[in-house]
Amino acid sequence: MINLSENAQTYFRRLLETQGGDAVGIRLSAVEPGTPRADARLEFCDNGDLLGDEWAIECEGFTLFVDGASVPYLDSAEIDYASTATGGQLNIRAPRIKGETPGTDASLVERVRWLIESEINPQLASHKGRVALDSIDADGVVYLRFGGGCHGCGMADVTLKQGIEKQMMARFPEVTAVRDATDHSTGSAPYIARG
Repeated sequence: MINLSENAQTYFRRLLETQGGDAVGIRLSAVEPGTPRADARLEFCDNGDLLGDEWAIECEGFTLFVDGASVPYLDSAEIDYASTATGGQLNIRAPRIKGETPGTDASLVERVRWLIESEINPQLASHKGRVALDSIDADGVVYLRFGGGCHGCGMADVTLKQGIEKQMMARFPEVTAVRDATDHSTGSAPYIARG
């Protein structure tokens, strides 16, 4: 299920030694699993911190407890520790932590939402912006609502037509157009003010 390298195990043993015997192990959990914001969290734990649904991975000198609800997202994860000239770095690779792309049998709504959350919104985040799916009509027209720095932005139309629409139509043949359902006059902090 989880591959914990010898270097990572040695690193964890050293960390646990600094805790003075209070910690019984290391607890691994997924934070916001199934979303583009997903991340892994490691923390010391003692018996009082354990819920009883954790998967216990016995290592030499300690136990790695994997949060029960996080197991599907952390399956096949790899944890390694690489020494560097300035110390070292712990690396966690969890290919399933952000969820899985909906299959072709998923609804168009599910597939469009996945594209928005996994690819489009991370691109818009550099401008403190985001979009959300408003609706999809029977003709395949997708309606989006802009938020954050994109709400009221003077370049929202360009972002919509040159970026989002092209990306969606290339990915999903059922999408015939992408339209903006946002009232941009109410935007309070646009990335680029409307002229």
